[in-house]
Amino acid sequence: MKFRSTTILAVRHKGSVAIGGDGQVTLGDAIMKADATKIRSLMDGRVITGFAGATADAFALLERFEAKLKDYPQNTPRAATELAKEWRTDKALRRLEAMIVVVDAKNVLLVSGTGDVIQPTDGVIGIGSGGSFALAAARALVSHSDMNASEIVRAALGIAGDICVYTNSNIVVEELKCEI
Repeated sequence: MKFRSTTILAVRHKGSVAIGGDGQVTLGDAIMKADATKIRSLMDGRVITGFAGATADAFALLERFEAKLKDYPQNTPRAATELAKEWRTDKALRRLEAMIVVVDAKNVLLVSGTGDVIQPTDGVIGIGSGGSFALAAARALVSHSDMNASEIVRAALGIAGDICVYTNSNIVVEELKCEI
């Protein structure tokens, strides 16, 4: 599933995890807003999410995910799995056109409407229209630079914004220290 709405990137590197997104909101091929914030902090800053896709759909998912986090406050993967199960089996939720990336001190997760909860082996994940561009740039920067996670996210999103017409340079990045 590919959404032409934004670019979200998460990178776990050098003792921290950072997640960032651009600020562009499009309707068809028109830019409607340039400075939207698609990164949300949950659980008093212990969990950070980023979303791509239809905004109302993403907010509906974030509300449900936050409820799952309250049910499983010490287990983000379990909360994500419960959301994915509900998303896949509920008739109304199945129609939602969005994806979310979730990070905490231990995990980087992609949650999709097909029932997937994916934890990338290398700790790097990108979604949205420029997600592949940002992912490629981030993987190169992780391997070939001395940058920290936040710097990599910011630089990779900037690269994606130079390539993808649905991604801009109004970038928001949040960071958490990782547990070893």
